[in-house]
Amino acid sequence: MAYDSKGTLNKVMLIGRLGADPELKYTPSNTAVLNMSIATNTSYKAQDGSQVENTEWHRIVAWRKLAEIINQYAKKGSQVYVEGRITTRSWEDKDGTKRYTTEVVADSIQLLGGRGERDTSSPPPAEEPPEAEFNQNQAAEDVDDLPF
Repeated sequence: MAYDSKGTLNKVMLIGRLGADPELKYTPSNTAVLNMSIATNTSYKAQDGSQVENTEWHRIVAWRKLAEIINQYAKKGSQVYVEGRITTRSWEDKDGTKRYTTEVVADSIQLLGGRGERDTSSPPPAEEPPEAEFNQNQAAEDVDDLPF
């Protein structure tokens, strides 16, 4: 958890659906990094009585084994629960303009939903738990012990 001795907390919890398949890449030092976007929805009744729905998009980044595992099982439309922390980073684009992006660096990601939302190459239902949760601590361990 991102809690420090000065009494601050940077923790995000989101449940949403992937807008596209996750994108897995490797850094020059061969560290896996996964980028994905998830959508969350809120709705309310407008003054005229009509129902209004807002969709918010969140950029999610996962690293190392967590990135590789989620890339294997999460697909466009998958429902996920993400815990992590908000970070903002900057860079210069090709024109020299300074750009910023805010994203959630995932500490853990849990796949939600039924079998219809998962990779069809998953093991039979008897071996698969109703939900699969992965976090950075588990991801650092040998993945041969995964329950599915």
